[in-house]
Amino acid sequence: MTYQSSITDLRHTIENAGAPWAAIDAESAARMKLQNRFPTGLDIARYTARIMREDMAAYDADPAQYSQSLGCWHGFIGQQKLIAIKKHFGTTNKRYLYLSGWMIAALRSEFGPLPDQSMHEKTSVPALIEELYTFLRQADARELGGLFRELDKAREGGDEVEAKRLQHAIDNHETHVVPIIADIDAGFGNAEATYLLAKKMIEAGACAIQIENQVSDEKQCGHQDGKVTVPHEDFLQKIRAVRYAFLELGVEDGVIVARTDSLGAGLTKQIAYSKEPGDLGDQYNSFLDCEEVDAGQIGNGDVLITRDGKLLRPKRLPSNLFQFRAGTGEDRCVLDSITSLQNGADLLWIETEKPHIGQIGGMVNRIREVIPNAKLVYNNSPSFNWTLNFRQQVFDAWTEAGKDVSAYDRARLMSVDYDSTDLAAEADERIRTFQADAAREAGIFHHLITLPTYHTAALSTDNLAREYFGDAGMLGYVKNVQREEIRQGIACVKHQNMSGSDIGDDHKDYFAGEAALKAGGEHNTMNQFAAA
Repeated sequence: MTYQSSITDLRHTIENAGAPWAAIDAESAARMKLQNRFPTGLDIARYTARIMREDMAAYDADPAQYSQSLGCWHGFIGQQKLIAIKKHFGTTNKRYLYLSGWMIAALRSEFGPLPDQSMHEKTSVPALIEELYTFLRQADARELGGLFRELDKAREGGDEVEAKRLQHAIDNHETHVVPIIADIDAGFGNAEATYLLAKKMIEAGACAIQIENQVSDEKQCGHQDGKVTVPHEDFLQKIRAVRYAFLELGVEDGVIVARTDSLGAGLTKQIAYSKEPGDLGDQYNSFLDCEEVDAGQIGNGDVLITRDGKLLRPKRLPSNLFQFRAGTGEDRCVLDSITSLQNGADLLWIETEKPHIGQIGGMVNRIREVIPNAKLVYNNSPSFNWTLNFRQQVFDAWTEAGKDVSAYDRARLMSVDYDSTDLAAEADERIRTFQADAAREAGIFHHLITLPTYHTAALSTDNLAREYFGDAGMLGYVKNVQREEIRQGIACVKHQNMSGSDIGDDHKDYFAGEAALKAGGEHNTMNQFAAA
């Protein structure tokens, strides 16, 4: 529906209402309606799910069409990210938001900062989704409000060409609302608990839910030790629970991202149930670290399984956890991924210990032997030392190629002493092209950084504190923050406008007319940034 047709429809509605609605202006109502394009979270989830499905199909046709996101821990951060993307690239196409369980635990828990072990309130996850979309919807309202003001100015000046241009811009306005891939951790309990939380997340606007195969009450960060996985059937119940939640709420295109932590998880909490040799439970149990025993060797409390006519005792730790055989991680990841895709998941997430395209691609190729269109969401994690990892990869590649590496100490490649070397330059180029290369060679549809804004907030605050509380004083803020905001065109330099002051003034005009007491008068100090 165009801007003008919306005005016409509302004018008809108001006229039919008669005298009680006589003071309502159809165009003002049309503007408010357009500024609130997505009244509910379910409207957002349905809209963004379609976008994500279209992007997945585009990637299947051309791996260069991968998508990206950054993790955001506050609505304002997500809003500024999307405003920046539109400013620099003119479109939000294939740019999403990522909601990290780690950042919720560390930054959004009522208990205070917590490790990534699902100890935070589960309701804080849908609350952050709702907050992010509230800020993105306000970004729409702010941008459209600016276009409406320009349109009024063009009309007042009699500039019909400019008025038509602005009406076209309004009709074709691209929303800041984009898909969110939201982390539900290990589901916060059993399958029923997963279903209930998934519904809350979807109702808040999530079109994509990421769930991992760790034990819910033993959950660890994917980049830390002590991870414990569950048998496949336990995990598949939770995948089905999320799908039922999407379908119940009418988000048929909802996306499930199945994450396997098996590469770094050496433990399981339970032995899988198996009916017959070769079934899924038996395959899971085949990875257990076992020793063969006979009847005379059975000890008190031993847990035993049989395979191929042999009596086996799985290695059980004092924690009552069972240990997998060393070196089985990749095989377990492949089996986890195949079974997840065969049972309702749409995308995979393989948590690795390093960003190595060969390692990731090797597993994806094996998965694609069974599921040809399998594709990944991949964590370009800040837990990786990207500089050291890629310098070591180049060092190893040069060594294998017979190139002289005597000038380099592999263990010290992070050193600033190597920053100007050819090895460092090649490593940086590999980092620069990592996403495109991995999308092409390792089946990665979506690249994300889980915790980037956590780190940027810390870095920028450290820099400001050093300058402002040091000799620079106020110049530390003016030179390094405000002056750069003005010169780089950062929208929030006009922080009153960003917080909704102009939107509020527009509403005062609609509601009170000439009696409106507005904030945007000539004495508003934001006018000092009129040329910014």
